[in-house]
Amino acid sequence: MQQLLDYLAVIAFAIVYFTTKDIFLATGVLMAGVTLQVIAYKVLKKPIGKELKMTFWLSIVMGGLTLLLRDEAFIQWKPSIVSWALASALIGAHWFTKTFLLKKLLGQALKLPDEKWQVLTYGWALAFTFSGLLNLWVVNNFSMDAWVTFKIFGQTGINFIYIIVMVVYLVASGALSEANLTAPEEESDPVLNPDMHKEESEDETSPLTPSEETPR
Repeated sequence: MQQLLDYLAVIAFAIVYFTTKDIFLATGVLMAGVTLQVIAYKVLKKPIGKELKMTFWLSIVMGGLTLLLRDEAFIQWKPSIVSWALASALIGAHWFTKTFLLKKLLGQALKLPDEKWQVLTYGWALAFTFSGLLNLWVVNNFSMDAWVTFKIFGQTGINFIYIIVMVVYLVASGALSEANLTAPEEESDPVLNPDMHKEESEDETSPLTPSEETPR
């Protein structure tokens, strides 16, 4: 359900564009789609992540400029701005607050040393920067049809390649071991385990119990 919500606005944008060949109508549909997406999250009481908030506001602002000025360049720049904003957030959080955003996102499932999180942070920042540049290259060298196709399928495929590269790196560096993928088991608490406490107490000799060495 959530995955459908995440892609519904973009899918509607592509369908309307390829059906009508009207980028302005498709932009309006995109703006309406991301608005409905945020409303759906509110109704379903799902948390709205920072990426969705950024996508929403950029879609509204850049889409609004596209419709107001009748210039499709604004909506075509949006993917690049989103990619560069994500790259800046990763690097900025690391440089200025010593925080790894990827660790906050994936840390519950993947236990890695900070050196590995740093490599992943720089790697994804570089990937997002490249995606932004690639989007502008497509915008400036190909038709609108080619750009919309790239936006729907090309960027999704590229992101999938980035994930494969990340997994290959983690496997090659030994970071995807079973110990790193499984959270450590909590130590047993004698207070919460009365049977264990009882067994231990039976093995120990109480100072109040007379022994063979104690005179009676």
